[in-house]
Order: sequence, then structure tokens, then C-alpha cells
Amino acid sequence: MLPEFKIAQLRHFVWVAELKGFHNAAEKACRTQPAISLSIRDLESKLGSKVFEKRNAKTTMTELTPFGKHFLPRAKELIAHHDSVAQDMNLMREHKAGHLRLASVPSIACRILPELISEFVADSPSLHISFYDDNSEAVMRKVERQQVDLGIASQPDQLEHKDLVFTPIWQDQIGVVCHRDHPLANENEVDWQALRDHRLISNGTTRLLADTPAASLLNDSQFFVSNMLSLIALLEAGIGISTLPRFAFPQDNQHLKFITLSDPQVIRNIGMVHLGNKSLSPAAQALHDYILSKQDS
Repeated sequence: MLPEFKIAQLRHFVWVAELKGFHNAAEKACRTQPAISLSIRDLESKLGSKVFEKRNAKTTMTELTPFGKHFLPRAKELIAHHDSVAQDMNLMREHKAGHLRLASVPSIACRILPELISEFVADSPSLHISFYDDNSEAVMRKVERQQVDLGIASQPDQLEHKDLVFTPIWQDQIGVVCHRDHPLANENEVDWQALRDHRLISNGTTRLLADTPAASLLNDSQFFVSNMLSLIALLEAGIGISTLPRFAFPQDNQHLKFITLSDPQVIRNIGMVHLGNKSLSPAAQALHDYILSKQDS
């Protein structure tokens, strides 16, 4: 049966060897000299061989046996490996190392997350982050398939996504987006019926109208565009109008206007989603807690 070494015993052995004595090793270990002697005897018992020569009464110096000289570099390797693993695990626990996989809806990914992520990783240079942006349904599927650790998405349908835990963080209102030359551009707010005479380009967030009086607009939309860049390009070309949450409206866009949808008033709840039956990784838990703390401050 192979011996099972204790790291503390290996350290005591190395210190006695390097400091040339049990007394010096005891001081370094903050232990008594008899305790160090007992530790070394137990290690020798496990090894089945002496590691130090019998002490010479004429000198306080401690010498290694041939077996001890052979074992010394290997003991140092074991200690170094142990300390390296312990350090890695400590960094992971403190979210300063490891790999964090995050997915978010584009509006939050562009508008809010850059500053949050920058602050979060400021003292974590060894933390690797894989970041994906997609619509809410795609983000939730990534979480459910364990392709990412944490997602940021609109509030999920609990019947469709019963395994997900949703923590609400942000809210934004749905509005109408059109070209600045469009007839609606002079309005500050509109109701849904004013949209019926205009070509509607639906997108992933338009489904938020589904349970409102404006639901019929979804069936009347001539275009559906899932990609935000393509949607903005069509709107800038004046091909039609669309509905978007305010966070999704591109800031400082010179060609488009955001108009509040007053009737129905639709609020989008956005938050963090993760699997309820799985523990978050240390880095994901740290980011989850960090985002919550920023909302409270």
C-alpha cells in the first residue's frame, strides 16, 4: 500500500533539511522541537526509511541520509504542486481566476455591461470571460443547455422555462422607432392604433406586445428581423417602423427617433437567469452578487 503523505510533514522535513536542524525548523513552523521530531518520525515510518542521519552529539547540524537526499527534491515538488493547486482554487473562489461564460441580450450588452464588466474584472487579471449576445430566448436556451453559466434576458415564461431562476434587475419601456422623416416622428407618444397604417418590422422584443391590445400588430407585420444591426439598417432606410425597448434604441443615432408607446404601456423586465438546480461557478456567483450590489448602491 502506498504511503499517504501529509503536506505539513513534508514541510517539516524540508525545513529541517534546509535549516540544518530541528530547532531552527521548529521556530519556522511555530512548533516545539519534540513536535517536529515526532512529525519526522511519522514521515520516516510511512517511507520505511530514515531521512536523517543519527544526530552527532558534537554538532547541532542535521544531515540527510542518502535516501533523504533522494527524497528531498521530490518532497519539494509535492509541496509546490499542492501550493499551486491551493492557490488556483483560492483564486477561483475569489473569482480572480477560472472561466466565466456569460450571455446577454444586446441592449444590456451594449448599454450597461461594458462598465459593469470593466469594474468587475479590475482586480481579476487571470479570469477569462466568454461573452455572447443574443435575443432573450437564445440566451435562456444557452443557460438551460449549460452552454453559459449566467444569462441576462427578459423575464422568462415560467411554463416554458420552469428550470430557470430569474432575478429582476432593470426595467425599460417599449416604444416605437422610426426614421426622423417618418410622419410619426413629430409625435412624442403614440397609441398602438396609430401604428396600424404603417409597415411594421417586428423583432425578438415585439413579442412583448402579445398579451396586450396591440397583439394584432404582430400578425400584420410584413417583416421579421432577428438581428439588431439589420433591423437598424432597415429602419434607417425608411422601410418601416418597429417597436423596441428604450435600452435597445441606439444612442446618438442621427437618423432614428424613439417615441413612447403610451397605450398600451409595456414595460420590459430584464434580469439574470440561471439554472435553479445547479450551483453557480464561483466567478458567476461573484458577478451575480456584484450586479445585485450595484443596484442596491
